[in-house]
Amino acid sequence: MSGTGIAVAGAAGRMGRCLIEAILASSDLRLVAAFERPGHPALGRDAGAATGAATGVAMRADIEAGLAGAGCLIEFTRPEGTLAHLEACRRAGVAMVIGTTGFDGNGRRAIEEAARELPIVFAPNMSVGVNVLLQLARLAARVLGDGYDIEIIEAHHRHKVDAPSGTALRIGEVVADELGRDLAECAVYGREGVTGERDARTIGFATVRGGDIVGDHTLLFAGTGERIELCHRASSRMTFAVGALRAARFLRGREPGLFDMQDVLGLR
Repeated sequence: MSGTGIAVAGAAGRMGRCLIEAILASSDLRLVAAFERPGHPALGRDAGAATGAATGVAMRADIEAGLAGAGCLIEFTRPEGTLAHLEACRRAGVAMVIGTTGFDGNGRRAIEEAARELPIVFAPNMSVGVNVLLQLARLAARVLGDGYDIEIIEAHHRHKVDAPSGTALRIGEVVADELGRDLAECAVYGREGVTGERDARTIGFATVRGGDIVGDHTLLFAGTGERIELCHRASSRMTFAVGALRAARFLRGREPGLFDMQDVLGLR
């Protein structure tokens, strides 16, 4: 079989199933491994069972052995799992596409360090549309400047465990950077009670969790007499899977380094 060999972590999860479906539909990628955590009930089953397609690839927990033949591992799991897989990929020399969110500073530094040895695409959102939104956010912040109050509203399904979303935080980072602010100092993550008048230099975040919302993000610039809203609404996880495969293709033959979707899409 020809094509880049792709391994998928968290293969029995919602994103894992979408990734497998997208890989099977591609002409230049092939599924060579599918991983789940030890004890998961899907272990031993065909990785394509949930999509109705037989892949000949069984779900397994042994990532060390499973990476043989893989050119890239795609990760949409939890930070602790991703960091363990990161070390396995370093030992095996396998590139990574990381869509996992919720990393702390130590986790991000571990990814940066690994990127000295491996080519890695690390992005909180693999959607092409969201990454276009980031470019629009830069432009809006540059033009509007400090004369507008900035709020970021995000909504996700009830199962999401981190808040605000990695995408919302990235939007905040992009806007703050354009305005010469430090998001760590100007972010406001919740309001309750008598909060006093809004500080004009803050960037506010509001989080909604419920149902099966795939992912909604709104960047609001509220001025005097007008407001501007930049919105992205994902209706299917397949948009993230398609973006992740685009990132995997970008890494083919790439030298070690840390990249994001802005690099993949040529938006730098």
